[in-house]
Amino acid sequence: MKLKNQDRHKNRFGGPNKNLILIVIISFVLPVFAQETQVKQTYAFSLDQAISHALTNNYSVINSQRDIASAKQKKWETTANGLPQINGSLDYGNNFAYTQQGVTGGGAFGGTAGEVSTIVFGTKHNITARATLSQLIFDGSYVVALQASKTYIKYFENIKQKTDIEIREAVINSYGNVLLAEESISILEKNKTTLSKTLSDTKETFKNGLIEEENVEQLQITLASVNSSLNNTQRLLDVAYKMLKITLGMDIDDALTLTDKLDDLTLANVDFTFSQDTFNISNNMNYRLAENFKDQRRLEYKLQKSKALPSLAANLNFGYNAFSNEFAFFTPHQKWNNFSNLGIGLSVPIFSSFGRAAKTQQAKIAFDQAKTQFIETQQKLQLQYESVKSEYEFSVEEYTTAKNNLNLAERIEKKQQIKFTEGLSSSFDFSEAQRQLYSAQQNYLQSMVNIISKKASLDAVINKK
Repeated sequence: MKLKNQDRHKNRFGGPNKNLILIVIISFVLPVFAQETQVKQTYAFSLDQAISHALTNNYSVINSQRDIASAKQKKWETTANGLPQINGSLDYGNNFAYTQQGVTGGGAFGGTAGEVSTIVFGTKHNITARATLSQLIFDGSYVVALQASKTYIKYFENIKQKTDIEIREAVINSYGNVLLAEESISILEKNKTTLSKTLSDTKETFKNGLIEEENVEQLQITLASVNSSLNNTQRLLDVAYKMLKITLGMDIDDALTLTDKLDDLTLANVDFTFSQDTFNISNNMNYRLAENFKDQRRLEYKLQKSKALPSLAANLNFGYNAFSNEFAFFTPHQKWNNFSNLGIGLSVPIFSSFGRAAKTQQAKIAFDQAKTQFIETQQKLQLQYESVKSEYEFSVEEYTTAKNNLNLAERIEKKQQIKFTEGLSSSFDFSEAQRQLYSAQQNYLQSMVNIISKKASLDAVINKK
């Protein structure tokens, strides 16, 4: 009976305390767990999907879009300078110590002839409220500024396109590097499995006294090298994935799966008809940016010349003022006096001691330099195209060679393995065949990535989408 009473006592008093502790723990744990599950996201991208995602979410792309928006606001700022401007002002004065004016007596103010006395003009309080409407009628600098603002927007639009091209190329290269690391790991794991089995069989053969210990040791060296390469490639895969995520504008802790295969991308980028297309240099973004730069210098030269023209502006003022020795401006009996006037101003530059001419000549020299740089850019872009084209052609040839070499290396390694197993060749010959095979495998994988990378560079030069 005592035990039962004690149990009831615990259920009555101990139970709620345990439930309260459990509730407190859950209240702290659940928000943290929910936050972690909300932050991490999962993505699966083909190469085209990855490019599309990057062109929307990459940090440089986002900022280049903001540059365009800022340039459009700058254009409106320039346009607004030639539109009507309205400004208001309210001036209040308190003459706590009047300014006195000296007068000589004997005139209209009385006093002894020749005697100097002082009088005070004004009131204790005065207030003036006015509104001014101003309008620029003609200014050559304003006309040129409007033209320059359009070029300004076009420049940032070209920068945005150049950024898109660079991000596209960066995504392709990063995507290819991840696939390269994954394929390398797959091949190294197969090599490790095959080599481990061969080593195990060789150890048994050595125990039976049929071969020398050197054969076992040689295979152990090769296996250690494969393990080291596998571990290093696994670390590189993690770095490659993080680099790709940053390029895509993702969080590096998000999960990402690549759906395209290295073989498929390689075949898709082998284009034997590209050489039939002519290089249209005007499509290249560096060409367009150089053209923008030349236009900017031309407009700066035009701006300096326009400063020799007269400018004409008008303004209209309207307002009220009031005066009082007591601060009673907001009482019904306060008198307000209105005023208004129209003004037109003409400014004509006449002589600047040749300072204006010197600035004009500086602008002309800068324009001439920009034209020379534009010609140089065209020549360099033509050379760049020829260079990138040659590198792409070489990558295709290298891919074919690497593929054939891999087939040969596989056949040689297989023959050497049979000979080694049957005791017809030494461990040195077998290890040499293995190293030759491993090298051919990596060369083949790298040749596929090179095709993808060089084709991306070629597309960037010709601005192919």
